[in-house]
Amino acid sequence: MEISPGTPLDELLGEARRIRDHRHGTRVTYSPKVFVPLTMLCRDHCGYCTFAKPPARLGASPYLGPEQVLEIARAGAAAGCHEALFTLGERPEERYPVAREALAGLGQGSTVDYLAESCRLVLAETGLLPHANAGALFGGELAALRRVSASQGMMLESLSERLGEPGGAHARCQTKLPARRLATLEAAGELAIPFTTGILVGIGETRAERLEALAAIGAAHRRHGHVQEVIVQNFRPKPGTAMAAAAPPSLEDYLWTIAAARVLLDPGIHLQAPPNLTEDFGALLEAGIDDWGGVSPVTADHVNPEAPWPALERLRAVTEAAGMTLAPRLTIYPEFAADPERWLDPELRFPVLDRSDAEALGRDDRWAAGDHEPPPILIDPARFPSAGAGGRVGEVLAGVVAGQQPGEDELVALFAARGREVRAVAEVADELRRQAVGDVVTFVRNRNINYTNVCTFRCRFCAFSKGPASLNLRGAPYLLGLDEVARRVVEADERGATEVTLQGGIHPSFDGDYYLHVAEAVHEAVPGMHIHGFTALEVHEGARRLGEPLRDYLLRLKSAGLASLPGTAAEILDDEVRAVICPDKVTTDEWLEVHRVAHSVGLRSNITIMFGHVESPRHWARHLLRTRALQAETGGFTEFVPLPFVHMAAPMYRKRQSRPGPTFREAVLIHAVGRIAYRGLIDNIQVSWVKMGADGVRQALLAGVNDLGGTLMDENISRAAGAAHGQLMEEAEFRAIVEPLGRRLEQRTTLYGRTRTDPAPVPG
Repeated sequence: MEISPGTPLDELLGEARRIRDHRHGTRVTYSPKVFVPLTMLCRDHCGYCTFAKPPARLGASPYLGPEQVLEIARAGAAAGCHEALFTLGERPEERYPVAREALAGLGQGSTVDYLAESCRLVLAETGLLPHANAGALFGGELAALRRVSASQGMMLESLSERLGEPGGAHARCQTKLPARRLATLEAAGELAIPFTTGILVGIGETRAERLEALAAIGAAHRRHGHVQEVIVQNFRPKPGTAMAAAAPPSLEDYLWTIAAARVLLDPGIHLQAPPNLTEDFGALLEAGIDDWGGVSPVTADHVNPEAPWPALERLRAVTEAAGMTLAPRLTIYPEFAADPERWLDPELRFPVLDRSDAEALGRDDRWAAGDHEPPPILIDPARFPSAGAGGRVGEVLAGVVAGQQPGEDELVALFAARGREVRAVAEVADELRRQAVGDVVTFVRNRNINYTNVCTFRCRFCAFSKGPASLNLRGAPYLLGLDEVARRVVEADERGATEVTLQGGIHPSFDGDYYLHVAEAVHEAVPGMHIHGFTALEVHEGARRLGEPLRDYLLRLKSAGLASLPGTAAEILDDEVRAVICPDKVTTDEWLEVHRVAHSVGLRSNITIMFGHVESPRHWARHLLRTRALQAETGGFTEFVPLPFVHMAAPMYRKRQSRPGPTFREAVLIHAVGRIAYRGLIDNIQVSWVKMGADGVRQALLAGVNDLGGTLMDENISRAAGAAHGQLMEEAEFRAIVEPLGRRLEQRTTLYGRTRTDPAPVPG
């Protein structure tokens, strides 16, 4: 679309929305941040600015001290922020002796030096991601800040030379010279810095000059790909400034400029308009924005102190009223965070990863799998009545309700659900659960027997296995004797267990016959006990070490008493991910083949997925589709069991190489989307109480879940990774979770036969 200053507003708005909706869908992001005004001294005299102040108005020190900076940052971290936005005047030491003196007292040679040190301090002490907004910098300064900040920014404002003439908004402002600011924008691109820039509307420029500035931004981005967002900000006159009597731009002119930016710029560039500077800020969505910018629960907008941030609930309500959803982000946008080798200094890569969710957006809660931190309430019919979903999520759900089977792109869309969309996905999943299995919630009384924690494999997520490099983690190396295995089986039987779950490390002394001996010991101890044992890795490795065909080996295991296989060792069934988290383990095809052959010899099994580390939602979708295809072929899977990654003691998290598990939203969604993906093929969706906790289980039960898994006497693997929940869940505790939801608890067998329906006490 060709744009000129006379292009009608309606045409621009329609095209802007079309571009935004096509590229960014219905999601609108914001950055939870704190605003750190490092200094309000500035060498310039912008005619509209109240941020810059003379030394006499700044009290004892013209700079925030390190402890003041940390106080602000710590308050932000406690409030759930992700970003520390450093805003400051430009090069005040060039104008004010007091600035030079203060910097010398801080041991710094320049304001930019002190900014870099403050960024480093905040990052190290709080984990907040610094965004440095220091104005027109030179290449060396940008490079220094890149080592301590996840992103940087500088408003281009305008390229109008007239604004630098006497009486103009940029008169006597050397750092606002267009050529100088363009040079900073270009240098940031050459240094691969994720960059924020933008224009001011209404400071004396014309529409043609705005288009010129936007075109320059677009050209720089085409050369370097570094412009992550463009801010279109409206001028507001302020008392005490040279432009106090100037008129602000009309809403129509402001919307025209926002829409022009969306149409002119690369569609991948995010477009932002600040919500606190427009009274009816919902109108800004009509012009094609997809981001609200930084919104702080802690600090004011120090550049516009007269304009408070909208409360988060109002921001969400306004966004949803426009048919869109709100999502927190980091100061670095997902497209850049997902390519850290290019866009981030090595020292910034883990801090960004640590605050990222699976889409490289900002984590939206503090919950962690296995921890005692209660989850946020996402699904509660009493508090959150159904609101449905629009956009892509709504389209996919409508197809599901109509009986369509979702493919990869559709599953990825469901995993991206936010806000009321999460409730909509959960409602569809729960209705499918009701149709498939009714209102019964099942559990199995079982005992885990992990016969060894010594393993020759080095899965980077595993804190259970022990080797020379992992003795400092929980537990010492051990190998149970067969007599001890048998004793534990008898004890489990005496306590009413109907199943023992057998799995452990791949001990260097094992040959494939070891697993047969374990199965025989269990079967001889309690002939009626269901043996649910041996991961695909154990089966594959046992057959390999014996040089025996997989089918023959599985038949021998079955003859020894093995009755079903757990689905563990699946992790993520995508070799791109497996190459990172478990490069020496069975491949995706090998895992699938073990279960295919097991099903062919009459052994049932289940599907697990361990998620929340280095993978993305597309990997989850591929995992579901590959296992769905095998289930359509064999019908041998009994249930789907999502296993949120417990990160606390996991080696790859301790080595700063993974996310800290999934967010609670992601954990709820994977249960719901699993129910949708396996519709008609797998009736049972199980939730792991060890990882989700009782409060998490309650919400999962409203999102398509119908099974609580086992009572898990002696659960050790999650505990080794740092899970704090108990090693045994009694039936009465299950009942206390299930019955208030209007559901009925029943004990089952491993293969989903009924054992009884009465609320009998736990034996033993």
